[in-house]
Amino acid sequence: MTQKVTPLVNRYVVTAPDGGDVLAFGEQERFTLKEELTFWTGEDRARRLGAFRALKALDFGTAYDVTGADGQPLGFFRKDARASLPRSTWHLVPEGRPAAVGRERSLPVALARRVWQVVDTFLPVPVPPVPFVYHFDFVHDGEPVLSVERLWGLRDRYVVRVHDPELDPALALCVAAGLDALQSR
Repeated sequence: MTQKVTPLVNRYVVTAPDGGDVLAFGEQERFTLKEELTFWTGEDRARRLGAFRALKALDFGTAYDVTGADGQPLGFFRKDARASLPRSTWHLVPEGRPAAVGRERSLPVALARRVWQVVDTFLPVPVPPVPFVYHFDFVHDGEPVLSVERLWGLRDRYVVRVHDPELDPALALCVAAGLDALQSR
């Protein structure tokens, strides 16, 4: 999954592992009261795959409902603010299935990212963007469900792996894009 940089919209292009065919295309408008993102089968927006929408406006601890192509609920995800102090933590709850907890894979990288962000906030000179990439692993009862790995580079690029065959791919894509769009909030 690659984020395309545009001024007013976050755009995501999902390709096959070899970088070939486009499997999905997503858009999220920036500067809205309620965060919302929709995925389609391609940039022509001919067929909807799924979407997420914040339950509350301007609430950094809110949950995000995820719906499928037909508008039916697939589940939800939310950030756990308290658990995220040392290492960002998210909860993924597929509809009718047990919850999975996703944490940054590396505590040292999580702490280094936080220090870098504090320095950036308080230094009077511009600091380059955070140079540390993060990876999230979602697990349930010790078994992997989903992993999202950010690749090093100037563009936001991710490898999304669905380990649980029962996890809906649209839910997985919405969580992956949500991590990119919402992680720093």
